[in-house]
Amino acid sequence: MGLNTAAVDNQTPTKAVRMLDASQVRMDAEKLKVSDTMKEALAEEEGVRLTVYRDVAGYPTVGVGHLVTPEDGLSVGDRITYEDALDFLDSDLEKAEEGVRRLARDLPLYQHEFDALVDLVYNVGEGNVTPDKSPKLNDAIMVRDYDGIADELQYHHAGGEEARGLVFRSERRQSIFMDASYDDPRAATVDSYGQVST
Repeated sequence: MGLNTAAVDNQTPTKAVRMLDASQVRMDAEKLKVSDTMKEALAEEEGVRLTVYRDVAGYPTVGVGHLVTPEDGLSVGDRITYEDALDFLDSDLEKAEEGVRRLARDLPLYQHEFDALVDLVYNVGEGNVTPDKSPKLNDAIMVRDYDGIADELQYHHAGGEEARGLVFRSERRQSIFMDASYDDPRAATVDSYGQVST
């Protein structure tokens, strides 16, 4: 039995719809959302804390690095549920994504570049990546200098002092931006003798 080509020849050809993959093609930031891999990296960096605590800069914080606002009605020592932590994360990520869209303007980005910039805005706040506060970052974005952007992802200070955790986080952010490597640079390894090193 052969294939009946007559029926195929009489049909109107359909256009193949090709979905763009942001891991392979740079896209407008308006079309991107933070990846699940980045969400996992954020949770590793920030931890998931259900009791309100003070971060390294002294700000009340809870969940996955959510800065407590007066609208939250929470004080240091108060507890939230895991679902509350996820709700805060989703809301905070939406704000960070919008911040990246304003920052990147018309700069096309790979998914991992977008993720790294979301981490930056999530971590330091949109107000710290403005042209006044981060002129070199904004200049690099303006001229589409991706290496220059990566160089400006270093933020090491909180509350006026260098925080070792922010140094590692900046290294990870640069690795995400440049190499799509979401691995934690502080990840512990165990040698054949069972010795743990970082």
